[in-house]
Amino acid sequence: MTTLIDDQPDTAGSSGPRAPALSPSRAADYKQCPLLYRFRAIDRLPEPPTTAQVRGTVVHSALETLFELPPELRVPESAADLVDGAWGAICERQPELHELVPDADVEGFLTEARRLIATYYTMEDPTRFTPESCELHVEVELADGVLLRGFVDRLDVAPSGAIRVVDYKTGRMPSELFEARALFQMKFYALAILRLRGTVPARLQLMYLADGQNLVYEPDEAELERFGRTLTAMWTAIRTAGRTGDFRPKKSRLCAWCDHKAHCPEWGGTIPEYPGWPEQKATPEEPEEVR
Repeated sequence: MTTLIDDQPDTAGSSGPRAPALSPSRAADYKQCPLLYRFRAIDRLPEPPTTAQVRGTVVHSALETLFELPPELRVPESAADLVDGAWGAICERQPELHELVPDADVEGFLTEARRLIATYYTMEDPTRFTPESCELHVEVELADGVLLRGFVDRLDVAPSGAIRVVDYKTGRMPSELFEARALFQMKFYALAILRLRGTVPARLQLMYLADGQNLVYEPDEAELERFGRTLTAMWTAIRTAGRTGDFRPKKSRLCAWCDHKAHCPEWGGTIPEYPGWPEQKATPEEPEEVR
């Protein structure tokens, strides 16, 4: 079964029970620390948003809306105005963000978001092309039963049929040491596109708006097939742990940024009682990618 849905993430309970799935973020969580995966995907422990995350949401929303305009109107001035509109819309949905970004700090917050948008214009000219899709929800079941879900920032299709998968990042381009981690998400999307359309994307492109650099990768089919086997092995390990709740912590320097130290035994915390794998619940809703 394959579906290709161009819509927004479902909210919990809005569509009834859904099969658990693997998303790029949750797969990265499991690679980093199986216990972190459990806290986010199963326990759903709350994590307060950061200013940087909210700014990233504003920038993504502005760029998505930009491509809804006719090409001749996709000029820098329009994009800058869309930043304000995106912030207003997000605050309307989540009024509590005013506590994160108080009124006195809003202008500086929006100025930084506009700077990221301005950098985007140094990287490409959006008046010269129209994407096939923005914020594209992809869902695909692999032959071995692994269900993949995620959201692609932008999908471009050339007249030749060549596909480019684009993802915006509001940080700086990583060093070579961290490139593989950055490309993991893009290979995930490339595999989904291959299964859905039977075509290997010609280019995977990460656009780093903080420093105006591109990370470009050209996958091949054999590589994506190997990547699919890696995801299958990971999902098998997750399901095995899910039956018993045995998601073990893996301490690393990334723990410094974790919100769940109070629940982690590596930091003297106590793990909450295991709520059970989602299939054992009344509404097994798997968390989606969250912008």
